[in-house]
Amino acid sequence: MHNFHRNRAAAERFADRRRREDEAPRLTDRVPDLTSLCLSIEERSGANNLTEPKYLRRIVVAGAPALFLLRCGDPRCSEGGHDVTAYVMSSLLRREGSFDGENACGGSLGTGQCLRVLRYHGEAEYRARLTPA
Repeated sequence: MHNFHRNRAAAERFADRRRREDEAPRLTDRVPDLTSLCLSIEERSGANNLTEPKYLRRIVVAGAPALFLLRCGDPRCSEGGHDVTAYVMSSLLRREGSFDGENACGGSLGTGQCLRVLRYHGEAEYRARLTPA
């Protein structure tokens, strides 16, 4: 019975995330000159400051939502995760080619707060803007 509730909760989180992605504006509508985007992500556990392995998230710009939600890396974390949408979009709207940021998890581990901190580095490329002759 325990697995049923855990699987149901995971399915509900997945459905909620999918709904949010579907309702979000498209990345190409918000940043039409963006041609590529890659986020390098690492997570640290605040309790012992151990770094989890880095991973790359390559964004398929053509169909991507303008929404950047990243799961917490601790499988025991409840209601956590990292919404870095505002930070990433701010950098993209300023046409920054390289940007960094971090975000603390807002979830919980049992009765305590999740102490994971996500750090990301973004690399973006844009179409050259035409300048009047």
